[in-house]
Amino acid sequence: MDFFTWKQLLKNLVLPPTGPLLLVLAGLVLGVGRRPRLYGFALCFAGAALLWLLATPVVADALLRVVERYPALDLHQPVDAQAVVILAGGVRRNAPEYGTPAPGATTLERLVYGARVARTLGLPVLVSGSRLEAASMQDFLRTDLGVTARWVENRSRDTHENAQFSAVILARAGVHRVVLVTSSAHMARSVVEFNIAGIETVPAPAAMWTRRDDGILDFIPNADALVRSQRACYELGGRAVQLLRIRFQSITGLFEPRPPAGAGISAT
Repeated sequence: MDFFTWKQLLKNLVLPPTGPLLLVLAGLVLGVGRRPRLYGFALCFAGAALLWLLATPVVADALLRVVERYPALDLHQPVDAQAVVILAGGVRRNAPEYGTPAPGATTLERLVYGARVARTLGLPVLVSGSRLEAASMQDFLRTDLGVTARWVENRSRDTHENAQFSAVILARAGVHRVVLVTSSAHMARSVVEFNIAGIETVPAPAAMWTRRDDGILDFIPNADALVRSQRACYELGGRAVQLLRIRFQSITGLFEPRPPAGAGISAT
């Protein structure tokens, strides 16, 4: 397995629901051992309580509000930018209704809003993601939203590579300031990565937090709230790793080189 596969495996083991469930499992193991069963009971309770809280809308929404840093972009005001960059957020490898790979739900949210931003501002579009993500984004924009992506970056596997690889394409086109479209929770990390890569950004967050439950439903766990908590926890962990990486690079002076010219680039 390569680095990115290990990264995904670690993410799935640590984040909810697996992380809290592993605490419950550890508690059960301790409970049948020779150690005091109180420790096992405490771990079981902690894991179950954590999972319950993370699946509760009021907790999930509070976590999302912590990670969302940027307000909605006012499209009625002039925007000083030269292009719109839309970041991928997953792909459906075999979508039967399309007969081809199709954007995942998160990517769809970003594409629909990104297309509106591009049409309103009259700016060209760059899409960035893996090979399948980028191809599905390009096709969906053109076929379903009537927007043609001028540039396609199709080799990135994470936010860091989104920024580094896109910067090569944009710099070659003389673009140094972009409207960046990604999920609101993901925006803070993305802005940092693009700024480090030498691209100024105007944040245009998609999928911003809105109240979904009310009254007693705010305190009843549900699967959608658990997904929101997982997203928020992932972003908090991602920011911590990003900060550590930047500090390490600043101390050691080891900055990753940008990809070679032409890597993962196509223009339409």
